[in-house]
Amino acid sequence: MNQAKTTVTTQEDIPGRIPEYPVPYEYPTVDGIKDVLNRVRGYYESTSPQKIINTETGEEITDFSSLNENARVSRGFSSEWSYTHGVVLSAFAYIDDVTGDKTFFANNARFYDFVTKHLPYFRKNAEKYGTQASGWREIIDMHALDHCGSIGAAMIKTYLKDKNDDYLELINIVADYISNKQFRLEDGTLARHRPQYESVWADDMYMSVPFLANMGVLTGDNKYFDDAVKQVLQIADRLYIPQKELFDHGWNVTAGDYNPRFYWGRASGWTLMAMAELLGVLPEDYQGRDKILHLYRSVIRSLAGLQDGTGFWHNMLDKTNTYLETSCTTMITFAVAKGINEGWINHVYGPVALTGWNAIKTRVLENGAVDGSCEGTTFAHDNTYYYHRGASIYATHGYGPVLYAGAEMIRLLQNDKIDVQVFGSNNPINSAFHYRLKSEWPEK
Repeated sequence: MNQAKTTVTTQEDIPGRIPEYPVPYEYPTVDGIKDVLNRVRGYYESTSPQKIINTETGEEITDFSSLNENARVSRGFSSEWSYTHGVVLSAFAYIDDVTGDKTFFANNARFYDFVTKHLPYFRKNAEKYGTQASGWREIIDMHALDHCGSIGAAMIKTYLKDKNDDYLELINIVADYISNKQFRLEDGTLARHRPQYESVWADDMYMSVPFLANMGVLTGDNKYFDDAVKQVLQIADRLYIPQKELFDHGWNVTAGDYNPRFYWGRASGWTLMAMAELLGVLPEDYQGRDKILHLYRSVIRSLAGLQDGTGFWHNMLDKTNTYLETSCTTMITFAVAKGINEGWINHVYGPVALTGWNAIKTRVLENGAVDGSCEGTTFAHDNTYYYHRGASIYATHGYGPVLYAGAEMIRLLQNDKIDVQVFGSNNPINSAFHYRLKSEWPEK
C-alpha cells in the first residue's frame, strides 16, 4: 500500500499572501537619504551659472560702468528671486544645522551675494528703461507675497548664520512690504484681489508666516510673532474645515460661508510648513501657540488616513482618482517627521513619515531632478482645473520640500528617544514598522 505524500504548505507559499509593495516598504538609512539630498543639490547648482547676460548677444556682462537695456540675470532656478527658490535656500540652511555639511549652505551666500552685488545696477537700469528691463523684477516691483516672503525668510536665515550686513537693506524692505504695504482684510488678514475680490489663499500662510517668524527672531520684536500667529489663526478661521480637518485652498469675501471647497494637496502642505516654522521659534507659553498646535495635530491626523498605499498623497487630497503628487507628499512627510522630532505629535505617526520618504525618493531622478510636482496653481473653483494640472521636473515647488523632508528624516532616524521595531519581521505577511517611545517601555 502506497503512503500518501505529505506536503507542508506555509503561509508564505500561498499565492497572494505575501504583499507586493509598489514602493519598497523598507527602513531608510542616513547614507541613502544623504545621497538623495546631494543629487538634488547637484541638480539645483547645475540650473544656472549665476551671471549677468546681454540678451541681445548672449554674452556675459562684466563691465557695469554703463547701463544696458538688454541686461538680465542668467536663466535658471538657482538665479531666481522666487518663493520656490526660497524654500530651497531655507532647506539648505536647515541641512547645515542637521548634518553640518557646508556644501549646501554655501549656495545661500553665493546667491544672496550675487543679488546684493548686482541689484543697484538693475535698479538704475529700471529707472532708465522701466522695470521690464531689470533683473529680479520681483524685488524692484514688489507687489505680492510671492515676491518676497519665502525668499526673504531664507535671506534672514542666511544672515543669522553669516552676519553679512549687506543683506539687511533688502530684509527690511521685505519686512516693510509685508507689514505695511501688502493688501489685508479689515481684520488684518493678508489677502489678495485675485482671482476674486478680497481672496484669502492657504498658500499665503507660507508666503508670510516664515518671514514674520524669522523677523521676530532677528529683531527680538514680538510684533512679528504676533502678526504671524494672527495670520495662521485668521487664515484658519476662513479655510480650516473642522469636519475634514483640512485646509480649503481659498476663500473670498463674496462667497463667504458658502465658498466651494477644494482640498488641493500643496495648499495643506504650505500651511503645515508655515506652522512648523512658527511653532519652532515661538516660546511654549506664547498666546495662540496652543491653537496652532491643535491645527497642526488635527491636519496631520486627517492626512495620515488619506495617505495612499504607495506612501504618496493625491493632488486633491480627498479624491483618490487624482494623481499621486510629489510636492504635497514632501511637505506632509516633513511635517510629520518634524512633529515627532519636536514632540508636537505622537511618535506612532512614524510609519507615515517613513512610507512618505520611501515614496519621495522614487521621484528623485538619477541627475537629482525632482519629478511629479504639480505646476503653479491658482485658487480655482472647479475640480476639472485641479484634476488636470500638469506635473513635471520643471515645477520647482518640490525641490525645497524634498531637501527639508530628507533632513527631518535624518533627525528621525537619529532620534534617541524612539525605538523602531519591525513586528513580524520573520513573516512578511504581518510585518509592520512601529515607532515606540523608549521612556514608556521599562528596560528588561
